[in-house]
Amino acid sequence: MPRTTALPGEDAARLAGYEDALHAAGLDSRPVAVLDAAALEANVADLGTRAAGVPLRLASKSVRVRGVLDRVLATEFFEGLLAFTLPEALWLASHGNGNLVIGYPTADAAGLRELAASDPARAAITLMVDSTEQLDFIDTAAPGHPELRVALELDASYRPTRSLQIGAARSPVHRPDQLAALATAVVRRPGFKVVGLMAYEGQVAGVGNAGSGPRAAAVRAMQAASSKELAQRRAEAVAAVRLVAELEFVNGGGTGSIESTAAEPAITEVAAGSGVFGPGLFDHYTHFSPHHALHFGLDVVRRPSPETATVLGGGWVASGPPAADRLPTIAWPRGLKYRPTEAAGEVQTPLVGDAARRLHPGDVVWFRHAKAGELCERVNELAVIRDGSVEDVLPTYRGEGKAFL
Repeated sequence: MPRTTALPGEDAARLAGYEDALHAAGLDSRPVAVLDAAALEANVADLGTRAAGVPLRLASKSVRVRGVLDRVLATEFFEGLLAFTLPEALWLASHGNGNLVIGYPTADAAGLRELAASDPARAAITLMVDSTEQLDFIDTAAPGHPELRVALELDASYRPTRSLQIGAARSPVHRPDQLAALATAVVRRPGFKVVGLMAYEGQVAGVGNAGSGPRAAAVRAMQAASSKELAQRRAEAVAAVRLVAELEFVNGGGTGSIESTAAEPAITEVAAGSGVFGPGLFDHYTHFSPHHALHFGLDVVRRPSPETATVLGGGWVASGPPAADRLPTIAWPRGLKYRPTEAAGEVQTPLVGDAARRLHPGDVVWFRHAKAGELCERVNELAVIRDGSVEDVLPTYRGEGKAFL
């Protein structure tokens, strides 16, 4: 089961004071999500330092709050957004955001027709493709469409042998010559303009590598080998595509791989998103340690036994392979853990441990989601706290009535 966060004294005091700040602002309903402004700003600055001058593109799926997107984009480190759906990109563009790259191919016919009909949207939004079949779909959905900006995705997974693939199953295009062939096909096709290239090395950016055991050592060795292999292959792919198209950007990486990705000469920008919040899955890296900026609080509602305190709800399990690390991390009070036979439940979450004996109905237990933006699909707003007071309340996508996945 996920451990209770080992909070330093400053973090513990901060969490213990959240309830007073929320009460003073009239925010007494639970569940509640709290964003610490100072921790957010420290994380953004740290991401910028790690990028060493290479621009960062903010992954919106890891935030899902327009007010936070705007705060981060206002800093010197970030330029543009990596959106996750076409409807989201269209919505963000309608609110004044530009430089939007969609990180995944789309099959949204209505959205494509809307994009084709809007000069400002077409100037702001870049579609992602990795096959000519996707071009066929776009042409069928929006026949006779004006020129659309597209980026090509190179598969960045690590393949040390013919039968072993380590990393996400994304683009079918793995070799530089395959990407060059795709670029040529797009360039020759009316209505499309190649402007960028993307390759996401999830096996480096999204896999924790901390620890002293054999598994952690193997992960670090794999990541080092993968980064070396990808740097050469990505450079060759970029060079091959540049023979047929001018590239405005070459995007790679993620929060966990900023240093290695930014060091590649072929890269012009690095994607990052989860690092601004510092969710539970990012507690397990050797080379960076984000501040815990985002928490959610649940009410204790019953005491099934003297050693058990039960909060209402709590089963906010992260996407990905089912495992204990996908459960929320129990942050405060210290000394709580999940009841092994129930874990985090849909309607209730019994918690045990020494601290459970001191909890009573109406007390609040604070958690951190395993992932960053997924918490914002569960709540309508984030209470932004600075120096012990609520300075703002920001609606999430859900709070604005938007659901893009």
